[in-house]
Amino acid sequence: MWAQTLRGPFRFEQVEVAAPDPAALPPGHVLLAPRAGAICGSDLPNFRGGVWPHPAAEDGWGATRAPGFPMHEVVGKVVASEHPGHTPGDLVVGWASMFDALAELVVTDGEGLAPYDTSLPATTAVMLQPLACVLYAVEQLGDVSGQSAAVIGQGPIGLLFSSVLKARGAARVTGVDPVDRTDVASVFGVDEAVTARAERWAAGLSDADRPSVVVEAVGHQISTLQPALDAVAHGGQVFYFGVPDDPVYPFDMMTFLRKNLTLRSGVALERRRVLTDAGTYLAEHPELRDSYVTHVHPVADVEAAFGAAIAPRPGQLKIAVDMT
Repeated sequence: MWAQTLRGPFRFEQVEVAAPDPAALPPGHVLLAPRAGAICGSDLPNFRGGVWPHPAAEDGWGATRAPGFPMHEVVGKVVASEHPGHTPGDLVVGWASMFDALAELVVTDGEGLAPYDTSLPATTAVMLQPLACVLYAVEQLGDVSGQSAAVIGQGPIGLLFSSVLKARGAARVTGVDPVDRTDVASVFGVDEAVTARAERWAAGLSDADRPSVVVEAVGHQISTLQPALDAVAHGGQVFYFGVPDDPVYPFDMMTFLRKNLTLRSGVALERRRVLTDAGTYLAEHPELRDSYVTHVHPVADVEAAFGAAIAPRPGQLKIAVDMT
């Protein structure tokens, strides 16, 4: 079968590798033929040459040499199944559990997949996986009705946070990003789009302006957690959603203590349920379907797709990869 593999920083190559044996599927797993995938911010450090802790790592350059890596947001057709909830022929969306979706066939955990509305093109349906992650995270915040909220980072994940927080009753949603997102702010429920770095925005807030909920949706660096703590109101919550690249982050414990704050984080659990919830949410908010995925590349052009994803700009949100 074919697979795309990283040969070095910023460089993909299509290779031929042995196909998985359907008769050797582990219990609970499926063999999936990807139809589309999408690039997540957590994929990009690997494209740049970083090492990600992954079972397929073979040497110092790490897991980025595994065929199909790095991509986990996937839509595909079930070819074979050892999971009771999936049968051959099913069209599903969710996680490629080994982050190796850039391939003709993928073995993945069936608990990270769910059916979707197949009237959606596969390159649109890929948005259900990040939406599921956001829905699960917002659940952890409890009732946000009537509260003010801010989301640091208005890329594809951050805009979904803005949308879900507004839909869940937040009285006011502020989106903060150095990239101008005013063109899509209203579609995603953003009341105030701030085009600035997080620390500059936080430094300019009065006590009356401080949101009671702040979501950090950037990750991969240490600079945006402190502005979240600085910005949030006394007694408020900060949800750190961005993926950390460093094992230890500087943390202003005095700010955390004196403001009586709550810090939350975590990955999405109950994946089949929240994928179903994502399908319901998208049906209730159909305006997101035409706004979220802004660019689609054929899989043969995956290197250009990743190259675009590492350079955020106005008018560019989620980048999908067509594998049909």
